[in-house]
Amino acid sequence: MIIDCHGHYTTAPSAHTSWRTAQQAAYDAGQAAPSYPEITDDEIRESIEGSQLRLMAERGVDLTLFSPRASAMGHHVGDEAVNSRWTEACNNLIARVVGLYPQSFAGVCQLPQSPGVPITQSVAELRRCILELGFVGCNLNPDPSGGHWTSAPLTDRSWYPFYEAMVELDVPAMVHVSAVTNPNFHATGSHYLNADTTAFMQLLQADLFKDFPQLKLIIPHGGGAVPYHWGRFRGLADMLDRPAPEQAVMGNVYFDTCVYHQPGIDLLFDVIDVDNILFGSEMVGAVRGIDPRTGHYFDDTRRYVDARDLSPQDREKVYERNVRRVYPRLDAALHARGR
Repeated sequence: MIIDCHGHYTTAPSAHTSWRTAQQAAYDAGQAAPSYPEITDDEIRESIEGSQLRLMAERGVDLTLFSPRASAMGHHVGDEAVNSRWTEACNNLIARVVGLYPQSFAGVCQLPQSPGVPITQSVAELRRCILELGFVGCNLNPDPSGGHWTSAPLTDRSWYPFYEAMVELDVPAMVHVSAVTNPNFHATGSHYLNADTTAFMQLLQADLFKDFPQLKLIIPHGGGAVPYHWGRFRGLADMLDRPAPEQAVMGNVYFDTCVYHQPGIDLLFDVIDVDNILFGSEMVGAVRGIDPRTGHYFDDTRRYVDARDLSPQDREKVYERNVRRVYPRLDAALHARGR
């Protein structure tokens, strides 16, 4: 079985995205937002079957962990009430996709984070999505400000109430930022990768996993700059009198394979232990085009993994076993269906 740990609903029906625009405009004008539109099952099917489902079939992917579009989470937009309503709408739409295609998708939720609002305010939505909607994980934004980094590091105790809920519910979080308002950063070309790298360094500098030994975090996009600069992080740990990354971080942190060329995938596997690598593509997402050098889609990451000389056991870990271990609620749901 091949499980993609990183998928976003980037093709959501236009009525959904148009409502978001209207919601923002209403907030700016000091008015009440319009009612959320009625979206039919057929509209959802049309948005999925010609994109994600088609590409999954073409690439031989059996199941995708599916969450709202990351760049559209927009935690910096509006206020807490705006974020809560938008998050609820996004997560409900993911639940409908999963309900229509339970063999192909499992839900991962967005959180109603807002700059300056305690993360405790996101616990209720996490519980709703996990316990009522049957989701298996969440996306946690370390920078709700949209590129200005006004939040405390992920290791600060202000985040602890949310981690306590994650451990209680036995769900991991993918550390994933949203859109960026700082003009110095391109969203997917720098902001995302900077955030991945920043999160790892924050974890290296503190003892979060001593306080939460069961906490699981996924750093996407191949871990940002981390595998490429593994020696730097090892050296910094030594200079800071911290334990080595393998000891302090990698027992609880995992990287995906959202790396869009063969040398990058090769580096990831050469540096990071196979037990810490989850198959992911972020399809249809950050990079949608066809690589003129290969004639294949950049985000067809299965092609790169297949090209590695992995043992059958390691291949199974990357494609299935690691994901099921990191997402125990997914594993339980699959077992219940005989998968």
